[in-house]
Amino acid sequence: MLYCGVDMGGTASRWALVDAGGALVARGEGPGATGLIFTPEARAAFIAALAPAREKGPLAAAYIGATGAGFDADPRLRAAAAEGLQIKPENVSVVNDMVLAWRAVWPEGGGHVVTAGTGSVGFSLASGTATLVGGRGLMLDDAGSGGWIGLQAVRALWRHIEETGGTRGAGALAEALFTTIGGSDWDATRRYVYGADRGALAALARPVSEAAAQGDPLALALMAQAGAEIARLCRLIHARAGPGPVAVFGGALGLHPSIKAGILQGTPDLTLTFPTPDAALAAARIAVTEAR
Repeated sequence: MLYCGVDMGGTASRWALVDAGGALVARGEGPGATGLIFTPEARAAFIAALAPAREKGPLAAAYIGATGAGFDADPRLRAAAAEGLQIKPENVSVVNDMVLAWRAVWPEGGGHVVTAGTGSVGFSLASGTATLVGGRGLMLDDAGSGGWIGLQAVRALWRHIEETGGTRGAGALAEALFTTIGGSDWDATRRYVYGADRGALAALARPVSEAAAQGDPLALALMAQAGAEIARLCRLIHARAGPGPVAVFGGALGLHPSIKAGILQGTPDLTLTFPTPDAALAAARIAVTEAR
């Protein structure tokens, strides 16, 4: 029998299977989904995201960290996960993806985490209770994340166009963004932004980083601001959850060197680490431990 771990995000769901000794047997990636299964469509997407993980054979137990899941046990999520993985509900645990991230980085406890990927959030269980800062979604916050960078770039570019009458002074950013959006007029931007999910908005961060690499001033300013916003989350989680090192990770950190530089500049009194946790594998090994 195999034990399954899943790190479910809005853009992709990474899974790993281990044997009873915790040795990796298989791993892969499925479609993204969330724990917000309040509609039949969302529930179906959640189940579909788990389907690839069950194809390697019967599963004994599973541990799933899902974006959007609550911090209290949710029988609906457990039932949907059991259906998707074809195992008994009592052999499945579904937690918020930040709980999984924290356990993956601090298996013995003692520290905090800040992640900046599609969204951004700070989290800790160091005090024995969940402490959360940020992570309020792109409409309200998620500052420093890929989605935030994408939206801020579109906003800054159109303000620049309105103020100057064109893209002069932001040519690299305009070319990179408009290529991804599919047109340089307002209708193209409107269709892309208002018709996109947060994964598509986060996809705009990559062209922003390309423009920053070419020295575009607007793009460079956004990279620095993203670093400052992530540093703010580090300071907040440290202040709220108590002393301890802060592990900072996520795809946004690799967009441009000035992001990490901004994080370090904004946290002179904190102890930071920059790990690359394997959350799916950690989840599979947690499934083994919880099944014993």
